[in-house]
Formats: sequence, C-alpha cells, structure tokens
Amino acid sequence: MSTTGKQLFTTLESNGRLTVAIEDVRFPNPTGNQVLVKMEAAPINPSDLAILTGAADLENAEYSPGKYVAQMPEPFNSGSKARHGLKLPAGNEGAGTVVATGDGEMAKALMGQRVACVPGNAYSQYCIAEAAMCLPLGDYSAEDGASGFVNPMTALGFVENAKLDGQNAILHTVGASNLGQMLTRICNEDGIGLVNIVRKEEQVDLLQKLGATHVVNSSADGFREQLRSAIDDTGAFYGFDPIGGGQSVDSVFKAMEQVAVGKMSEFSRYGSNQQKRMFIYGRLDVSPTILSPSYGFGWTLSGWLLFPFLQSVGMETMGRMRKRVLNNLTTTFASHYKKRVSLEEMLTKDAVTDYRAMKTGEKYLVMPWK
Repeated sequence: MSTTGKQLFTTLESNGRLTVAIEDVRFPNPTGNQVLVKMEAAPINPSDLAILTGAADLENAEYSPGKYVAQMPEPFNSGSKARHGLKLPAGNEGAGTVVATGDGEMAKALMGQRVACVPGNAYSQYCIAEAAMCLPLGDYSAEDGASGFVNPMTALGFVENAKLDGQNAILHTVGASNLGQMLTRICNEDGIGLVNIVRKEEQVDLLQKLGATHVVNSSADGFREQLRSAIDDTGAFYGFDPIGGGQSVDSVFKAMEQVAVGKMSEFSRYGSNQQKRMFIYGRLDVSPTILSPSYGFGWTLSGWLLFPFLQSVGMETMGRMRKRVLNNLTTTFASHYKKRVSLEEMLTKDAVTDYRAMKTGEKYLVMPWK
C-alpha cells in the first residue's frame, strides 16, 4: 500500500522564475534494500540552499501559505540552465523512523528503527532511502541524529584527507561554524594542528573554550600577522574554505607563502618550494574567486565534495567514520539549532531570508510533522 504525505519541491524556469512549494504526493513502496522513513527532523545546511534559494531575490518574492515565488537574477539563472524546468526535491539529510522496507535483508533489519539518512528529499513527511546509507540511532532522538551525516562526515573527511596527503595540520576559514566546531574537537582528539579563522572576538572565545589553540580574528587589528604566526606554529599549509568567492583563499595563500619565504636560505624568483593547498567546499560568497600573483607557483586550489571523497576512500573507511560519528553524536559531533520550523513555516519570508543569510550558530531544523 502506497503512502501519501507532504513534500517540498523547487523549480527554476528558463525565465528565472523560482517556485518553492509544498505538495501532497504519493510515495512509492520501498523495494530491494530501500526503506521508507517517516521523517521527523531535517536541518537546513548551506549545501541545501543551492537549489532551495540560490541567489534569488527573496526580499521581493511573492509569499503565500506553503509557497514562495522569486526571481533568480543573472548570471545565476543562466548558470543554472541544467535545472531549468525540473521539479526537484530538497533536503540532503535528516532523521526519522523506518515504517516500511523492501525485501532486502539489510533493509528488513532496519524496520521500526530510528535512523539518520541522506535521501536528498528530506524536507518531506516521508522519504525513500537506501539502507546502506542509513545510520541506526539507537537511543538517540531524531533531533540528535538529523545532522548526523553531512557536517560530521565532512569534518572527519577533512582530517582523513589531510592524513592521506601526509599533513599534520589544517587551516579552516570559517572556524566558528557548526562544522568548524566539530573540526576543532576532532583535531584535538587526533592530535592534528588546526588554524581557525573567525570574524568576531566572541567566536575566538567560543573556540578557545573548546580547546582551540590557534584562532585568528579576521576583523581584528594585526590579523595578517597573527595568521602568519599561526601557520608558522602549526605548519598548516593545507586548508579548507566554504566561502569560495572573494579573496578568502587569496589571503590564506599569501600568508602561507610569506611564512614559507621567511624560511628560505636564498632568493628564488619563483617563490618558495613549499606546497600550499586549499580546497573550496562551499559557496557562501557567490562572487568570483579572486587570486593574485603573489605566492609563487607552488600552490594548488581545487574543489572538495563529501560524496566523491567517500567513494574514493571506500566502504571500510566510510564505515569507520560512520561508527565514530554514532559513538560521539551528542559530544564531538553535536549540532545546535536556532529555530525549529514546520514545512510551511520554512517558506515564510522571515524564515527564508533568515536562514539564507547563513549566520554562524543560527542553523534551522525542519520538523515535517510540526
């Protein structure tokens, strides 16, 4: 017997008209190693906003119960040509209870259990998920487990990636974020050096209380000198940046090179031999990434995405990472939320404009049955 419920969809037309709305839908029966999850909680992560809001004009959008219609400006509309006309679900991850399963043994073993999952349509009262991508939560609540995949596995992925590349220190450009706080705890536990960049003095205090030893405030006098000192102390020539646009990466590369040049015994017109590597893993700033010719040629900038990384390291490593997350879900990998909203409430003007701002420490949690 099929199941009906509410689900959020987002559609971008070729003329830039973005429609995000809740619809009543019929969910298929799970087959094989699929499970049907009655969703109880789903976070709004920055990665969800790419299709949920993008760069749309939310101030002048048309809002009605369970729906908003906004205009996507250029060049962002043309840049999203591949999704024109497609009705897409949203919500990378969440948690809920398995209420039906396919015939696969892995799926049947989850019947009746509360699980964290990554179905890609978590802003929904029900969703189909693969059993292999579900994490049984045991006594943890759905709220505890709702953010149990994307941020924890991403933060762990950074450390795993660094270790694979022979690095013993990391730089992170948004240290006070939910993910950044997890990264601080992980690096403390694993003995990995960490340079945290933050924007406010209270964020310095926050991370220091978590045990961070190198926190630099980008809005403070002497920021560049402090950044160079932190890189020198830790040897962090390897970093991760979710900002993407502007000069965030450029500033870090400059500081890394200045530290490396300071250790050179003789001048080279090509700069230092120190390899400097940065990964962009988000687009909090959608403007162009600006790089300047001021750090030699020994640098690499590339993108980083969680799921391709997990595929590259294999099931054994992914299983080990998932087990670590589950064992520390309310400590190392705890998430905190500013507000809990229903499916309808998440589409009001106040809510949309607030969570699209992606302010540190102001994460939203969607409760589909609220």
